[in-house]
Amino acid sequence: MISMSFLTSCFDDETGLELNDQGNNVAGFTNARENVANIADGSEYDFTLKMKLEGPTVMDLTNDVTVTFEATAGSTAIEGVHYRIDNPTTTLLKANDFLGYANVVMLTDGIVAPLAGPSPILILKATATTGDNKVVASGKPVTVTLNYACDSNLDGNYTETFEYYRGGAFVSTGTRTTTFTKTGVGEYRTSNVGHWTPAQLGGTPGFTFYDVCGDISIPGQNLVDLYSNWVQGVAGVSSVDPVTGNIYIEYTIVVPPATSDRVYYVTYVKQ
Repeated sequence: MISMSFLTSCFDDETGLELNDQGNNVAGFTNARENVANIADGSEYDFTLKMKLEGPTVMDLTNDVTVTFEATAGSTAIEGVHYRIDNPTTTLLKANDFLGYANVVMLTDGIVAPLAGPSPILILKATATTGDNKVVASGKPVTVTLNYACDSNLDGNYTETFEYYRGGAFVSTGTRTTTFTKTGVGEYRTSNVGHWTPAQLGGTPGFTFYDVCGDISIPGQNLVDLYSNWVQGVAGVSSVDPVTGNIYIEYTIVVPPATSDRVYYVTYVKQ
């Protein structure tokens, strides 16, 4: 049985900001972790990281605050190879509620994807502030994973053929047309999931998957973003055939806390 999940909200306390004992206001990066993905085609890609000022007397401040940031020694990303910082400062404007963005450039010239090892990690932190003596740099880092992707063009219509097993026993097979919609760099959304039709399920049709240089992965996600049933790919077995362009995917749909229930073996042939 498919069971409905309840919408919940939660507070993310990993802001990267921390008030000190003296009651100073602190400025720094908002998030503790970020992921950036771009195609390794020799281009340079700008990306931004949110920064803000928080503290007990923020409302009393009258001046804009400039924050200086830098990479830490713990970074595996190499300056001039994986990234470049053209301006290591960001001004947090009072008129903008002391919000701002740090600008970084991701470099891809000379990078061949997929990388032989793990993705480079860029760790940045705020180191100094100017503009008001009641503001200090938080020093809390943001860890940025730089993902180098291959050119991916899987969007379009496919003939999908699936085999459906439940509890290890064969249940059914089927053929239908499925559409892949590109939603980001190497990111796609299918129009179908499981053995149901979109009308039977409602919600957001299909599931989200990622293509990294021909390797397909399906992150854990709620069924059509509506039910508590958990959709997740079987690790290491889904891929794009480099010759035919056919796509093979294995994934499961379970009702937590179960670890196995429905299994789908699917082949997609481009129309």
